[in-house]
Amino acid sequence: MFIHLLQLGRISYAEGLDIQARVVAARKAGTIGDTLLLLEHPPVITLGRNASRANVLASDEWLAQRKVALFEINRGGDVTYHGPGQLVGYPIMDLRGEFPNKKGPYLGPVDFVRMMEEALIRTCGDFGVMAKRIPKCTGVWTFGGGESADSDVHERTPEKKLAAIGVHVSQGVTSHGFALNVTTDLRDFEWIVPCGITDRGVTSLELEAEDSMDPTMETAINATARNFGRVFGRQMVWCESLEQLLAQKPTSSE
Repeated sequence: MFIHLLQLGRISYAEGLDIQARVVAARKAGTIGDTLLLLEHPPVITLGRNASRANVLASDEWLAQRKVALFEINRGGDVTYHGPGQLVGYPIMDLRGEFPNKKGPYLGPVDFVRMMEEALIRTCGDFGVMAKRIPKCTGVWTFGGGESADSDVHERTPEKKLAAIGVHVSQGVTSHGFALNVTTDLRDFEWIVPCGITDRGVTSLELEAEDSMDPTMETAINATARNFGRVFGRQMVWCESLEQLLAQKPTSSE
């Protein structure tokens, strides 16, 4: 079983939406197999289906002066920020396919999100960063101060978000996905209330990693691809270009 992997580099959010739409259409038509797009965006703010405009703290005029785009999109979740140094992943996968521990004809969207979280938790671990889930707060978080990975004691200082997740499912096919802060300039998050959460902040692999790890976008991409393959039980197959990806023929195992 395979997941096609395409690395797009840094592209505008509008171009990313266009590429994503083309890949989603091909996946729905069954002309390609499951795919993971990995990329970066210039500074952009996105509002999901549950977003409140009040969680964008910067004015439209201020954002326009700095050429920061704002998009209202159909993914789940509230407001989030994308920018340089952040690894964005768009898994475009048919939930009717074969997945570990799938029950019934579909993998449930919540189970899909939990698998993404697991892949990102393992990626953080590859850089010596202990990470976890928080009930009712989708995404990947650090452990709070005074808390250990195997402790039931409540943390004394709040956790910080390493990765945000928001997905859309149409005709059983997923789109949108995750944003992992690798070397992101965290000051840019001051433009918003990230995901509408006011009592916990954000952080990055760069700030949290062990001194010897020194995460880069390249090493984060490699670790993320590897862990997606492990969690989803698939072989990751690299594609050189969008054209090569769209020319792929799915196999019965995809």
